Amino acid sequence: MKDRIWLKTRDAFWFLPSVYSLFSIISVLLIVFTDQYIIDQFKEDIPSILLTKKDVAIEIYASLVTAILTMTTISFSVIMVVLTTYSNQFSPRTLQDFMRDRTTQHVLGVYCFGFIFALLNLLIVGKENIFLGPVFMTIIAIIELAFFVYFIHHSANWMQVNNLIRWIEIDGAKIIKKNIKKQQNFHIADKVNQDELNFRKKQQKNLKVKKSGYVQDLKWNKLVEWLEKNNAVAEMRVEVGDFIQKDLKLISIYSDNKLDSYEALYEYIVIGNERTDLQDVEFTIQKLVEIALRAISPAVNDPHTAINAMYRIGSLLIELGTINDKGKYITDKNEHLRVIKRIKTFPDYLFKSFYQIRNYGKNDISIMYSILEVLNNVAMASNTKIRKEIWEFHFYIIEAIDWDGLPDQERNYLQSIYEKLKTCCSGNDAEKSG
Repeated sequence: MKDRIWLKTRDAFWFLPSVYSLFSIISVLLIVFTDQYIIDQFKEDIPSILLTKKDVAIEIYASLVTAILTMTTISFSVIMVVLTTYSNQFSPRTLQDFMRDRTTQHVLGVYCFGFIFALLNLLIVGKENIFLGPVFMTIIAIIELAFFVYFIHHSANWMQVNNLIRWIEIDGAKIIKKNIKKQQNFHIADKVNQDELNFRKKQQKNLKVKKSGYVQDLKWNKLVEWLEKNNAVAEMRVEVGDFIQKDLKLISIYSDNKLDSYEALYEYIVIGNERTDLQDVEFTIQKLVEIALRAISPAVNDPHTAINAMYRIGSLLIELGTINDKGKYITDKNEHLRVIKRIKTFPDYLFKSFYQIRNYGKNDISIMYSILEVLNNVAMASNTKIRKEIWEFHFYIIEAIDWDGLPDQERNYLQSIYEKLKTCCSGNDAEKSG
């Protein structure tokens, strides 16, 4: 429960601004007390030019409170424009990328820091001359102005679809690397001893979902530790990214031991209201697919954006091909079977990546060419097993092409990339033997 609450709190849009606000309050208290101490002890030694009269300080604080509030309002307006653009032109699923962007949260945090700093100083300004408060307020105002200019530039970059596509791909690559790193903490196998597979003869206990939602995260390390401690085997009924209804099976536990409680297992499976990409690279691919679909829609008619999105999907597929054949069995340090997990195969990722683009873009020669080109690029960078799976999948793609109805130039254009794919998958142009 603690991990789940922390996860939601950390990713909340208000978290960083709240942290900045707290530091602002602490800073005001420290500066006020330090200011009072310095003036009491060294008033005669401080040059008069560095001291600010009470009336001047009030004017400074009041003016900056208004200015910072104005910048915050403009920034929120910019955020709403970006969110509206994402929802209408790209994909509603991309909204969370901008909302989770740390730069956006840091900028708003800095605004909160400056606003609270100026407002509190305005309320508690003393009767005597002030030393540190106005100096720090001036520095903070300059910093906030710099952040404001940077935020406008940052938002303009986010509005460019090519930058958005690139950042989504980068996030997807990070998810894949993070999953690889997590897998290094336990042993994954594609097969186990036959005796280990007799676990179904043991006593079975099914854990059911308490509330409907998306599976956002699976804490494999803690799950394996619990199973090893209780000498049990778990068979997963879900995987990250699945939507599961209340009272459906979540996980099946097999054990000869009489276990008092299985409640701890609920802590290792995070279920939330929306799908996230914490471990779910398929969700990242879905965002790119939706951007491509919007781009090839008659209302937008921007095939180049769709092609760019497909190239990025291809990059993620290349990385997925390196980890997709690890197996579905998780064993403990003594190589005893602990978890049988559900896994997505590489053909699953291929289908989810291109089936919608195929159906909606089959009449656009540039889209179909690009799909075959991406498949060829993925095949060239992958091992023999992946190439065979790509070759099997490509038949599904070319079935949508009306070869006889194509003009000669378009047919020759498609035929050229088809021949490259055929050569690569047949092994004649293999750079990797797998």
